[in-house]
Amino acid sequence: MAESIYDEIEIEDMEFDETLQIFTYPCPCGDRFEISLGDLRDGEDIGVCPSCSLMIRVIFEPENLPAEKTDSAQPVPVAA
Repeated sequence: MAESIYDEIEIEDMEFDETLQIFTYPCPCGDRFEISLGDLRDGEDIGVCPSCSLMIRVIFEPENLPAEKTDSAQPVPVAA
């Protein structure tokens, strides 16, 4: 890959948002690097900052990822 990686970050150093199912880490630009749990499960390991061009490589073991979110709530009808 010809990507320019800013840093390599251990997943334990990232914050996990259970609602959005994403891991985040502070970016030097003031925003946050993001990578979704789904992307990690698919073997992706590059977190991107939505505000700048920086990227990080996330160091993790797939078997240590959080369990998949199971939503037992009933679907909510949406008015058209």
